[in-house]
Amino acid sequence: MKKYTFLLVTFTVLTFLSCNVEPVREPLSAFESTNAEGLLKENQQVDEVDDLNDGTYCEVVRLMAGQHYEAGIITVDNDGQNLIITYTVNGDWIINATHLSVINCSLQSFPITNAGNPKVGQFEYSDTFENGVTEVIYTIPLNEVSETYCFAAHAEVIGPTGEETAWGEGKDFGGKSWAMYVEANLSDCDGGGLGYG
Repeated sequence: MKKYTFLLVTFTVLTFLSCNVEPVREPLSAFESTNAEGLLKENQQVDEVDDLNDGTYCEVVRLMAGQHYEAGIITVDNDGQNLIITYTVNGDWIINATHLSVINCSLQSFPITNAGNPKVGQFEYSDTFENGVTEVIYTIPLNEVSETYCFAAHAEVIGPTGEETAWGEGKDFGGKSWAMYVEANLSDCDGGGLGYG
């Protein structure tokens, strides 16, 4: 009898462990449930970011709006003379303003407040767009970029959730905001990126 009980318990445990468990999706927000097409676009954008990280660009990061919404992507490329940083939003969003800072990571010289939050108004590159745009490109001469460089890419965007602050997804500044920056190596860019070389 003990042998059969042991076999029954073993079979039950193995059956339980071999079952595929699907993650439970959180309930849809009011916006998502009334806009299934918008939800599909969001999921497609996530896949696109993963696909772009295949070496097509030096760097690809998500442009996160309001901490929780993927508004688009930021790509980094190298044409042999310039570092090219491009903000691109998906169809549900537009850009009203951008602020970009590119620094030598070892100097940690982003303009910041005493609380450790970035001063986007003091970033080296900025633009505003009265009617909104879907793409913004910055070209930085390579002789101004260190081997290990950091960039903070900020944007003011409008989308399905209204006006939002957006950041290129990366490391936390460590202040009292959710601002982020990206650390990268120039040697990861060979100067022959697609579309430029």
